[in-house]
Amino acid sequence: MYQTPLSTVFEGATSSWKSELKPHPSALSKFKRCLDIVGSLIGLLILAIVFVPCAVAIKFNSPGSIFFVQERYGLQGRPFRIRKFRSMVSEAEELKSLVKNEADGQFFKSKNDFRVTKVGRFLRSTSLDELPQFWNVFVGEMSLVGTRPPTADEVINYSQRHWLRLNVKPGLTGEWQVSGRSHVKDFEQVVDLDLRYQKNWHPLYDLLLIAKTFIVIFGRVGAF
Repeated sequence: MYQTPLSTVFEGATSSWKSELKPHPSALSKFKRCLDIVGSLIGLLILAIVFVPCAVAIKFNSPGSIFFVQERYGLQGRPFRIRKFRSMVSEAEELKSLVKNEADGQFFKSKNDFRVTKVGRFLRSTSLDELPQFWNVFVGEMSLVGTRPPTADEVINYSQRHWLRLNVKPGLTGEWQVSGRSHVKDFEQVVDLDLRYQKNWHPLYDLLLIAKTFIVIFGRVGAF
């Protein structure tokens, strides 16, 4: 088991570094929180509509659970659990070492990942696999717009610059998703995009990124 990474970072951090690890204004915005609640309720309604056909398709295509559950790290390194519709075989985590990581840095991407099922590829290309995360948004662990929530094996190797990306809540979408999405495979570029979001953020900016997300999804630019 990993120790909660934030405590590990704080042990070796200087006081000047610690002062930079503070919530971004977006994490404290009442407008953004209201937008998240309204958006998540709409998302949960869509989830209720598509749940049965998605669940049946997943079950018929591959044995195992309907959901993929994983611990991720959010605002200021707080751990939480996400749920997605399962898009891989049930033993995907055990097989991860057999898959070549095509990304550079502290995250994992593989275009031709043999663990992804046929139904899973459709769920990913349409972003339907992400729908259960609207619950994380509703309870305040995530936001509609923010940074990609990292896993434990990613954050354990973070540098000071990387930790700055967690000054905002993790989001269902963000700069990375609308600026190349799965085609951006350099983690440092992902961090650049996250920090650009923090620099440019204002309430209406979230609405702009949400609109761009719909353009990406309906333009059939899928994730893998």
